[in-house]
Amino acid sequence: MKIIVVLLSLIFIGCDESTGVRQTYVLTTGTTSATYYPVGVALATLVSANEESEFALTAISSAGSLENVKLLRDNQAQFATMLSIFATWAYEGEGPILRPQKHMRSVTALWPNVEHLLLRSDFVTEGTFSDFGRLNGRRVSIGMRNSGAEITGFYILDKLGIDHEEDLSVAYLGYGPSADALQDGNIFGLNAPGGPPMAAITRAHALLGNQLTILSINQEELNSINSEYPIWDFYDLPAGTYPTQNESVRTAASANVLVARDDVPEETVYDLTKLIWENLAVLREIHGATQSMSFERALQGVTIPLHAGALRFYKEQGLDIPDALSSELL
Repeated sequence: MKIIVVLLSLIFIGCDESTGVRQTYVLTTGTTSATYYPVGVALATLVSANEESEFALTAISSAGSLENVKLLRDNQAQFATMLSIFATWAYEGEGPILRPQKHMRSVTALWPNVEHLLLRSDFVTEGTFSDFGRLNGRRVSIGMRNSGAEITGFYILDKLGIDHEEDLSVAYLGYGPSADALQDGNIFGLNAPGGPPMAAITRAHALLGNQLTILSINQEELNSINSEYPIWDFYDLPAGTYPTQNESVRTAASANVLVARDDVPEETVYDLTKLIWENLAVLREIHGATQSMSFERALQGVTIPLHAGALRFYKEQGLDIPDALSSELL
């Protein structure tokens, strides 16, 4: 299967203007039941529908941020969505990524990646993230193996002093199967970061109603998860974001980012960046997560240098660009 993907990628990348065919790049996203994939498909469709685009974009699903780092490394994808912390880890060769990925460049911040930690209401005590440490070995879903949900989920639990090997029994399920497992009583909790409203969580709430609780985070817990990489902030989920959620829930969020390989042509990344921000209203109609995107926050949570094409666009628009994001390109 991997050989087929590589061959297809080479075929796509081999097409150019001289053949009269748009050069196609691959955007790797996340699981189909999360947020990256539907927005990635929308972005690819937007590119294809733009008659002035001299390139095309194909969105593919993946396990999420960690796999996307590998796909970029191997040039099986040229663009990727991922959590800001994964972009940081990858560029610097830290956390779960052993070798620095200096070929990675930022394009833009997307929407906040909101932490959704859910429990069956019978097991809620304080109503905060730390309730995951009071389950006495009961089973919870952390996310698919090698996904951003799994790795950041374990990271957050570790920073909260929760030993997932002792305090929990861990299942590695995608968001959709996790919603089913909650309903069936096969798991008691769920870790599902993403851009709200998330389809799987909407379905879980519709099925379970008040039997399901979204946990909040307090200042002490936020300080703990920010102790090494201060990239999370409070995020208020408005009442009604999910069925039977009658009150606002204060959780945490970090940035999602769009990144590219540095060998993607400057003009291509310039055109893509421009297309995103000139068509934000269209993206907002497609998925609610993009409602929180704004040009003024295009670099909020971006931690690695900008691609030359994105840098040029932001300079033309007069956006204030931190030196750390442009220093390697000057």
